[in-house]
Amino acid sequence: MITNKDRSGWFGASDTSYIVGNYTTATFKKWWLEKLGLRQNTINTKAMQVGTYFEHRILDTIPGVIKDRQITIPKLRLRVNLDGETDIIHEVKTHKVENPYKVPIGHKRQVLVQMYVAKKEAEILSYGLTENDYKNYFNEIDSDRLQHHRIEYDEDFITEYIERLKYLNKCLREGRMP
Repeated sequence: MITNKDRSGWFGASDTSYIVGNYTTATFKKWWLEKLGLRQNTINTKAMQVGTYFEHRILDTIPGVIKDRQITIPKLRLRVNLDGETDIIHEVKTHKVENPYKVPIGHKRQVLVQMYVAKKEAEILSYGLTENDYKNYFNEIDSDRLQHHRIEYDEDFITEYIERLKYLNKCLREGRMP
């Protein structure tokens, strides 16, 4: 669960699709201004709020889980937050129960970076939220709505990612657009 909203000066695992994506889009440029500390993202939707409130309770269904560990690699300005971990990483994602979860490429990329920094295997825990869950954040976790999606490590992707991250670090140090 992220409490510090300042995303400037550091790259996170959730930034991975920006890092390996197209640097000429308006969306990238807004994100880059956040990294430079010139803009702040204040988006906070109902879906984001409910996901945050359910995250720890979903993780509590896993025996022995450790929650909210942050790993930093200062040389790369990489700061990665793990939702939960045991012998593997557990990344929590919520979705509306009527829309079955299929691992989007952005979520897979995020978890690949988590695997790289933590040196562990990983899974995404997807949890389908009902309309009632959006009204009551204290509903019990229904194990029938919880799915485990193992992510296979991709060394080629990580190699590309690290090269792009090094380039963006240089741009960040120089205070310029990539």
